[in-house]
Amino acid sequence: MTAIRVLNMGLISPVQSQAIYHAVAYAMTPESPNTIILVGPTEPYVCIGYHQELEKEVDVDYCRQHGLPIYRREVGGGAVYLDKGQVFTQWVFQRHQLPLDLEKRFALYIEPLVNTYQSLGINATWRPVNDIHVEGKKIGGTGAAQMGDADVVVGSLMYDFNFDLMARVLKVPSEKMRDKIVQSLNEYMTTMTRILGETPDYETVNQIYLQHVATALGAELEVGQPTAEELALMDDIEARFTSDEWLHQKGGLRQTEAVKIHADVYLIEAAHKASGGLIRCTARLREGRIDDLTLSGDFTMLPAFAVGALEQALRGVALDKEAVTARVAEFYSSLQVQSPGVGVADWVTAVMLLKDKLPVE
Repeated sequence: MTAIRVLNMGLISPVQSQAIYHAVAYAMTPESPNTIILVGPTEPYVCIGYHQELEKEVDVDYCRQHGLPIYRREVGGGAVYLDKGQVFTQWVFQRHQLPLDLEKRFALYIEPLVNTYQSLGINATWRPVNDIHVEGKKIGGTGAAQMGDADVVVGSLMYDFNFDLMARVLKVPSEKMRDKIVQSLNEYMTTMTRILGETPDYETVNQIYLQHVATALGAELEVGQPTAEELALMDDIEARFTSDEWLHQKGGLRQTEAVKIHADVYLIEAAHKASGGLIRCTARLREGRIDDLTLSGDFTMLPAFAVGALEQALRGVALDKEAVTARVAEFYSSLQVQSPGVGVADWVTAVMLLKDKLPVE
């Protein structure tokens, strides 16, 4: 592989931190160098995926009230809160110069990130297809796209992260769901600052990362600057990204009502109207099992501790109709529970609705 250009952009405006890699990609010609961009935003913002519909993903009113701009990128994935606690690592390469197989492409992209964390004493590993984990906790995310004549892979070095704000900017059906998101983000995500007890020096980490990139790709790195054409395209893309037409475009429907925490962990809420009242299930699912569960609604259930006992009974159960039915039936047979208009079948229906909201593999 020929020498790779490095654009170390430092901190730039939120919209520019997204526009830069789009501009480099769309400006690419057969003579353009493969490019790696390191960049962070000066201010916090929210970024939604290309296929998402804004009003279904983000609490737009909250963001406006708190001065958080929202931008749509051309890379897929979900809505995310971003700030200068992350350094984005954006690869823009000539088509066919990265592995054609997407899993192998992510493996190559993630290798220097993992090695950087390990150089800092953080026990990071690649979790296929495109996650990085530290002892079961996710540290950053990745995505890929094709733009013009370029293959693009993006991710970040995760110095720190505002878990509370991430949960707050999302559009969720209830505050119970939001509380579960905060809890789950704290349990299943981590950062360099959390692990090390302090925030490492950005430029030192950047240099370690670039050394690992050069090794992984077997190529020399050359620090460069954006071209005049790239800067002109960047201005055009900024204008598009800040337009209401682009941000509010329809057609990108929400693919799932689940909030993905990492590869095997999802937050989901579902509701079932029984004759005895509404049952709402707010659950965290891990590897196809109920990892955590909150049951609420306007039903009546006695004794008072029975709701909590049922929540406990269902934790760890596989999201399978027979398994859920057996556990709820066992619960009813072991306790003298009164739940007028709400029976075993209603609880099973409510819980199994969670499965319908999982993304299709």
